[in-house]
Amino acid sequence: MCNDGKLQVGAVGWRDLTVENAEEVRDFYKRVIGWQSSDVEMDGYSDFSMIVPESGQAIAGVCHARGPNKDIPPQWLLYFIVEDVDQSARTCESLGGKILVGPKRMGEGAFCVIEDPAGAVCALYNPGN
Repeated sequence: MCNDGKLQVGAVGWRDLTVENAEEVRDFYKRVIGWQSSDVEMDGYSDFSMIVPESGQAIAGVCHARGPNKDIPPQWLLYFIVEDVDQSARTCESLGGKILVGPKRMGEGAFCVIEDPAGAVCALYNPGN
C-alpha cells in the first residue's frame, strides 16, 4: 500500500518463509538479524510475524509447512501486489508459467504462488482493502 492508502500494484506486499521447523528458524532469524516475533494464530498452532524492534513494524512471516501452507516451497517468498489475483494467475498460465498454490482467499484478500517459465517462484497477492 502507498502512504495514501491506495493499492500499489507491482510492489512487494509481504515476504514469508515456510518451513517444517518454523520455531527453530524463527529463533535463528531473531538471533542473526535481531528481529522480534509475535505469534499468528492458525488453526491449532502459531506461525510468526517477524518484527523490526526499533519501529515495531511486522516485516516478514515465518510459517509452518502445514495447513494452508503445506504446498508452499521452503524459500523466502516475495508476495507481489496485483490488481486481480485470479486474472493474474490465468495470465501466468497463458504465458507458460505454473500455478503452484491457489488462488486462495486470505481474509478479504487472495494470493497464489506461481512459477515463471524460468522456474523462479513468487506469490501474487491482493490484500482486498
